Amino acid sequence: MAATGKEAAAMDSISRVPPAHPTVLSLGGSSEPQGEPGETAAEGQVVPTAPKKPTTTTSSSDGGVETAEEAVEPAESDINELCTDMFDKMAVFLQGELTGTCEDYRLLENMNKLTSLKYMEMKGISINISRNLQDLNHKYASHQPYLDQIIQIEEQVSSLEQAAYKLDTYSKKLEAKFKKLEKR
Repeated sequence: MAATGKEAAAMDSISRVPPAHPTVLSLGGSSEPQGEPGETAAEGQVVPTAPKKPTTTTSSSDGGVETAEEAVEPAESDINELCTDMFDKMAVFLQGELTGTCEDYRLLENMNKLTSLKYMEMKGISINISRNLQDLNHKYASHQPYLDQIIQIEEQVSSLEQAAYKLDTYSKKLEAKFKKLEKR
């Protein structure tokens, strides 16, 4: 049973394999005319061939099998234009990729420079703090004898205060005795 309609068209498009094409492509730019046999060209020019449309014929004896003529390759000038266009677009794409990468590296370099400057600034601040701390430690060490003297004076004042309280207490007792003796 032969396929008909859409099924036949789908099977035909799958099973179609173009036969070897007699046209020889020359990428070296030879001056020999190229194209279908029987075509003529001016000296050094390639005659573009119009692509042939596949013709389909259905015969009742084939059972609905379609046949087609071979596909024709585009002319060399079209291939050259397409290749040039492809290479131009690829160059633009690669240039964009490289430009983006370069910009990323420049940004990273600038960030590293700024970070380095910040660390240098922080280093300067920490050096100043360290120097000031050393100065304070030296001043404290130079004032330590005076601080020791102040502590000794405070202890002596404290002991004098205690003695004054004792003397005051003793004098009050004496006064009380004197008043007692005076009353008798």
